[in-house]
Amino acid sequence: MLAKKRLTKTIALEQYGINDVEVHYQLSPKDLHDITIEKGQGVEASSGALAVNTGEFTGRSPKDRFIVEDDITKDRVWWGNINIPFDPDKFDALYNKVADYLSGKEVFVRDSYACADEDYRLNIRVVNEYPWSNLFAYNMFLRPEESELDDFKEDWLVLNAPGFMADPEVDGTRQHNFAILNFTKKIALIGGTGYTGEIKKGIFSALNFILPIDKNTLPMHCSANVGEEGDTAIFFGLSGTGKTTLSADPERRLIGDDEHGWTKENRVFNFEGGCYAKVINLTEENEPDIFRAIKKGAILENVILDESGEVDFENTEITQNTRVSYPIDHIDNIQEPSIGENPKNIFFLTADAFGVLPPISKLTPGQAAYHFISGYTAKVAGTEAGVDEPIPSFSACFGAPFMPLHPTRYAEMLSAKMKENNTNVWLVNTGWTGGPYGVGSRMKLRYTREMISSALEGKLENVEYIEHPVFGLQMPVECENVPSEVLNPRNTWKDKEAYDRKANQLAESFQKNFEKFQAQANEEILSGAPKVS
Repeated sequence: MLAKKRLTKTIALEQYGINDVEVHYQLSPKDLHDITIEKGQGVEASSGALAVNTGEFTGRSPKDRFIVEDDITKDRVWWGNINIPFDPDKFDALYNKVADYLSGKEVFVRDSYACADEDYRLNIRVVNEYPWSNLFAYNMFLRPEESELDDFKEDWLVLNAPGFMADPEVDGTRQHNFAILNFTKKIALIGGTGYTGEIKKGIFSALNFILPIDKNTLPMHCSANVGEEGDTAIFFGLSGTGKTTLSADPERRLIGDDEHGWTKENRVFNFEGGCYAKVINLTEENEPDIFRAIKKGAILENVILDESGEVDFENTEITQNTRVSYPIDHIDNIQEPSIGENPKNIFFLTADAFGVLPPISKLTPGQAAYHFISGYTAKVAGTEAGVDEPIPSFSACFGAPFMPLHPTRYAEMLSAKMKENNTNVWLVNTGWTGGPYGVGSRMKLRYTREMISSALEGKLENVEYIEHPVFGLQMPVECENVPSEVLNPRNTWKDKEAYDRKANQLAESFQKNFEKFQAQANEEILSGAPKVS
C-alpha cells in the first residue's frame, strides 16, 4: 500500500532480469526520507537531514573494486592493484545472482544523468535495494526534467544491492562485497556494501575511461569555481589539503566540489548534481557552506546524534569518514548550469608536513605533468608516542583509485591543455613552514587565501621569481599581504643545512614513487622531476 501510494510511474525491470518487484520510481526526496524512517533504516537529525548508518563498510573498499577484462578494456586499462581484472563469465553469473536476489523485493529506481554539459551527458538508471541509497543518487547525480523521463534511455545501469553477499570461491570476488565495472555491458554492479560512495565513484571511474578515449576530454578529480570575469579555476588535492575550503570563495561561484571534465572546446563541467563532503570536526565557522547545507534533503552518514538529534561532529565512534551528501543547490553561491569556460589557473594543493615545498610556486608544463602524476601530500604519523616524522603520500592524478588508464595518459592531456590555453599551474603548500611537523607550524590559512587570490587576480604575473634549488619550482619573491620571508621555505628554517637534507629526502621519495611510471613518461614529463643535490 505504501508503494502504490507513492508510485509516480510504472516501470518494468524484467529487461534486467529483475522480476516480480514492487517498484518505487523517481520518488521525491521527501518520500525517500520518510520511507527510510518508516522502515527503521534512518532517523531525522535536528537539522532536518536524514541520518543513516551504512553498516559494515563506512568507506570504499579499493581491493574489492574490479573492471571486467574484455575486448574494450584488455589493452587500454592500466591493470594492477588499483584496476583489478574480472572475468566476463564470472560477471554474468554474479549479475544474474544479484538480479535474482532483487526479484520479488521492493526496489527504488531513479533515472538521472552525469555531466552538466549536454554534449557529454551520460544517462544513468540506478536500481537500489534501499530508499536512502536512492536518495543519495538523487543528490549526487544530475536530475532530468519530468518531460525527459518518458523517452529516457540509460547509457549505464547501476545495480546496487547492499544486502547481497557474494561467495568468493564461487563468484570470483575477494570477499563478500564488490564493485564491478563492465564497459561492454555498461553496468556498474555493487553488492555487499551499503557505503553510498561506491555508487558515485563507480560512475566517476567509468567516465575516467570513457571521456579520454571517446570524447577527447580530460576527467579530473578536483573542485572548480568561476570568477566574475568568467575565468575558471581548478583545485586538485588529496584529503586534508584544503580543496573544499579553498574552492569555497565568496567572490567566486562554485561549479562543483569533486569531479569535472575539461573538454576540447575549453569548457569545464561538473559531472555531478551534488556534493559529498566529510563532516569530521565540522563547524559553521570553518566550513559555513557545508554546515548550512545539512538540512532536509541531505543525508548524514555514520554520525552520532544525541537525544535531541544534534550531531556530534567530533565523535568518530563509528568512523572518521563521517559524510554528508546534498544537492548542489543547498549551496548559495553556485554556477548555473555547472559549467565554466576559460580555465586560467590550476592549483595543486599539498599539505607538505616536511616543510620543504614553497607556499606557492609556478610550474612548467613538464613539472605540472610530473606533479599531477605524483599527486603528493604528506600524512602526519603521530599515532605512536614519540613518532612525529611525516609520511609521504602519493595518489596518481590526485585520484588513483578511480583512474582506469595509465596516469601518463591524463598527464599528457593536462600538459597539452595548459599550453593550448596558456593556463597557469600553481603548486600550493598548505602544510608546514619553518620546519617539519613537530618543529615548524602550519601555514596560516589567511596567507594561503591571499596567495591564491593574487594568482587569480593576475598579481603574480609581473613579480620576480627565483628557482627552488631541488624541485626547480619558480617561487615569487613577493605577494601582497604575505610576509616575503614566508615565500622561500628555506628562509623560514633556522637550520639551513637541515632544510637542504629534508628537501633532498623528499625529492628522493618523489623519484622512488615515480619509478613505476617512468617507462611510459615522455621526456617533457621526466624533465619535471626534482634533482637530488
